[in-house]
Amino acid sequence: MAKLLKNREVLLVIAIIALVFLIALRFPGFVAPANLARVYNDTSILIILALGQMAVILTRCIDLSMAANLALSGMVAAMINAAFPGVPIPLVILAVVALGAALGSVNGLLVWKLDIPPIVVTLGTLTIYRGLIFLLTNGAWINAHQMSDAFKALPRTPLIGFPVLSWLSVLAIAAVYLLMTRTPVGRAFFAVGGNPHAAVYTGIDVGRTRFLAYCLSGGLAGLAGYLWVSRYAVAYVDIAAGFELDIIAACVIGGISIAGGIGSVGGAVLGCLFLGVIKNALPVINISPFAQLAISGTVIIIAVAVNARTEKRKGRVILKKAEAV
Repeated sequence: MAKLLKNREVLLVIAIIALVFLIALRFPGFVAPANLARVYNDTSILIILALGQMAVILTRCIDLSMAANLALSGMVAAMINAAFPGVPIPLVILAVVALGAALGSVNGLLVWKLDIPPIVVTLGTLTIYRGLIFLLTNGAWINAHQMSDAFKALPRTPLIGFPVLSWLSVLAIAAVYLLMTRTPVGRAFFAVGGNPHAAVYTGIDVGRTRFLAYCLSGGLAGLAGYLWVSRYAVAYVDIAAGFELDIIAACVIGGISIAGGIGSVGGAVLGCLFLGVIKNALPVINISPFAQLAISGTVIIIAVAVNARTEKRKGRVILKKAEAV
């Protein structure tokens, strides 16, 4: 039992259950199965994005441009649909996933080939991608009446009792789990983050591995872009502004180490669900959006502190003082 309680995923499950229980004491309807399903559905886009961010963080990098990538990809999806409503929705999704991956690859190439710090690169591309949205649209919005019914309906369409949006997040979880645990690329993410110098001696190209992580995060951001604009039926420059905070918070809460090399898909998903429960509960108890931002920031700091304490290892003594003869 003591060993289980030291497991980050087990602790998160306990924390989520306790949080839901406390909320239910005041609002019993919160624990209704239909409402819990809605909470998961509301968290689905965050889950998709956190999976991409996890891959990047595992390699000792970070992607602050994911929300801007989402916004640009979502705007492009909306523009395609508004201009050519007859284009099949699967083709629109493929186009924006490819666009997102291309935007992610820009980050990856700058980090890989020019050796620019990831935080600097992604802060720069965050601004560039937001600026591109304005240049494409001149600041104009694309609203629900300009989008086709099929474009707006897909995320909400029920399938075996749940919306397609929820099922897409489940598929993303399964795909990333297989990538991380069953492929050389997934193992390389952990190796590069754990010890990049040792990874080189095993034949792993550190720069290329980080590039692939950024491509993955970008592709998932592109998918999230379509899901966001179609679900909320609106596209504009500031879509998901500040959502980077939630993505990083979910990863850190889930035990993904900012130092790289430590983390799991299950942890990332549980971190998202923890945030999802909080964000769905706070409006119910009349907490303002500004206070919610402060709470999210506080949670990040606490989680980073907990991670740092957990990951701290006592250094090995490699030289011993010679005993007196």
